[in-house]
Amino acid sequence: MNDTTHGIRIRPGGLADAPAVLDMLDGAVAWMNARGNTEQWGTTPYSQKPGGVERVERYLTENTPYIAEVDGKPVGAMVLDSGPSPQMPIPPAGEPERYVRLLVSDRQSVGRGIGAALLAHAAEETRRAGLHLLRVDCWAGGGGELVAFYERNGFTPTDSFLSDAWPGQVLARRV
Repeated sequence: MNDTTHGIRIRPGGLADAPAVLDMLDGAVAWMNARGNTEQWGTTPYSQKPGGVERVERYLTENTPYIAEVDGKPVGAMVLDSGPSPQMPIPPAGEPERYVRLLVSDRQSVGRGIGAALLAHAAEETRRAGLHLLRVDCWAGGGGELVAFYERNGFTPTDSFLSDAWPGQVLARRV
């Protein structure tokens, strides 16, 4: 499917997109670190973390990935799944759902609505699948800015959790 919103084209992703997704993740780590946030994803570039490349490759082959492009250049990525990562201490939804397992955008494209466009696409894909629940989990530290981003995009906080020392928040959106 080729959705186009504000010059953003969203297309299905695949294994060939791994280098672009890893670049976005590396850029996100550097951006967070430059802002003093070393707790969310640490300080090691994602592509150099043990298992980082393999995780991205699994996301792109075992889940449902989407790539946002502007003028043919990848500027965002999202991965949908049927539920949260089994490694995360997240309560089951109690109904079939779509779950945002990854959402990242190119830091050079901040403010263009890429994340919002990908989340709107996730809501549409959830509806298209005949489901009514879209969930996501995110880092709840740093003053809650990421939680607030999801709230601005129609999500409501549901469950808080702690994964080791990492504070997390589950959010849900009815579609």
